[in-house]
Amino acid sequence: MIRAYKFLLRPTVRQTQALGEMLRDHCSLYNGALQERRDAYRHSSKASIRYGMQSGQLKEIRAFDPERQGRWSFSSQQATLRRLDKAFTAFFRRVTSGDAPGYPRFRGVNRFDTVDFPKDGDGCRWDSTPHDPTTRVRFQGVGHVKVNQHRAVAGRVKTVSVKREGRKWFVVLTAEQDQPEPLPATGSVAGIDLGIASFLADSHGEFVPNPRHGRTAAAKLEAAQQALSRFPRRKAKDRTANHHRAVERVAQLHGKIRRQRLDHAHKTALGLVRQHDFIAHEDLKIRNMSKAPAPKPDPGRPGTFLPNGAAAKAGLNKSINDAGWGVFLTILHAKAESAGREVIAVDPRNTSRTCPECGHTAKENRPTQGKFHCVSCGHTAHADTVGALNVLRAGLVRRDANPA
Repeated sequence: MIRAYKFLLRPTVRQTQALGEMLRDHCSLYNGALQERRDAYRHSSKASIRYGMQSGQLKEIRAFDPERQGRWSFSSQQATLRRLDKAFTAFFRRVTSGDAPGYPRFRGVNRFDTVDFPKDGDGCRWDSTPHDPTTRVRFQGVGHVKVNQHRAVAGRVKTVSVKREGRKWFVVLTAEQDQPEPLPATGSVAGIDLGIASFLADSHGEFVPNPRHGRTAAAKLEAAQQALSRFPRRKAKDRTANHHRAVERVAQLHGKIRRQRLDHAHKTALGLVRQHDFIAHEDLKIRNMSKAPAPKPDPGRPGTFLPNGAAAKAGLNKSINDAGWGVFLTILHAKAESAGREVIAVDPRNTSRTCPECGHTAKENRPTQGKFHCVSCGHTAHADTVGALNVLRAGLVRRDANPA
């Protein structure tokens, strides 16, 4: 299996400058390759530029500009061109499927934050000073950079990436390792129902509170964004020191909220994986759930619109995004696979309206957001617990119908 590791880098002042120049030059390569594809398509011949053609030009580009493009790893530049090729592949796939296409865009220097090295030892070297107790990683054109390695890396390192987050630098590794031993069986199964009032409820009647990290930091974030809005929009090189500090403050707050969500998701998923052999959850279409409602034109007054509940829906959308369901489910599946557990997604329709005792389904079974009262048999319970029970039953049926 492939596992990722992320460690903080501690570069010197010169190494920080070199890392910034590496990102700048890879960004320039990305934008130049994108411009070449745009120009080729706008030509009367409608020529199509592929990755192989652009990769073949790298040797000439490096020879023409040895002080910038020639400094860096050839394979990392190929990875940058593959990154652009993947963006175009995804664009054409969305066009074919009828989704919103989103044509690949040029990247600003401040929005190009990652350089990939496809193979350890080709332009980079993890643990480049094994004789030294301090772990270092070597990047071509930068040197040996200190790493704050807080955990051991198991397996053989496959790829290395350098990433910038604000003023901090990180190295991201992928390592190939043997499938770990599965956790001991517990004999327990569970269904979970994700929500807003509580982050999740399980079929055993337990609840995980919703930390609402975004709402907790909303006042500080609002103040920081208001302070930033006082500065006119300018390129990074033209910003004053106060403008830079205002930008960094907003980025720091967003970064803290993101890390808090990840921490909560990891701990919650780990607890579920350790307690249960089988976990069922709703197959939620989170992007559709957090969409803004479509406008309602007024047929009697052309050019005007009827109320569509957008203001109320905006608050719900914000709460859904703050909960971070998508990140949690991704982490849950990854941890379950590593631990030898089974996770199944089921259709969420009517899970909170169906009585777990008699099977009666009706909208009236759920009179309030948190209360379930069956109009047929009179069964009463918390609505989220009922939803989790129905999710578990549907998951067990699906597992038994498709045995591994």
